[in-house]
Amino acid sequence: QVKAVESGGGLVQPGGSLTLSCEVSGNIASIVAMGWYRRAPGKLRELVVNVDSARRTNYADSVKGRFTVSTSSNKNTNTNTVYLQMNSLKPEDTAVYYCKLRAYNGDDYWGQGTQVTVSS
Repeated sequence: QVKAVESGGGLVQPGGSLTLSCEVSGNIASIVAMGWYRRAPGKLRELVVNVDSARRTNYADSVKGRFTVSTSSNKNTNTNTVYLQMNSLKPEDTAVYYCKLRAYNGDDYWGQGTQVTVSS
């Protein structure tokens, strides 16, 4: 089992920045891919960025050059953290952002989501 908990969402003005965090715990060794998705009001959930087992990244065209994903690990607590640095935010970035983890057996684990609102 794997658990993902997102944090860092909030209200920001257009052009501002936010950093989201996803703390990952449990059977971390089983994870082969991780990513961030978002669901805007009235729209389907969409990919923001995916990181595969080879650390290759795949960003949505709408966020390329503005968003950056990174990871860190804490051996003391046996947790990993996936970050999403979001710069030059636009109103159309407003959404609930979700962290998703994929295990080697194909199981997907989702966090509860964190709200990002870009508005003046």
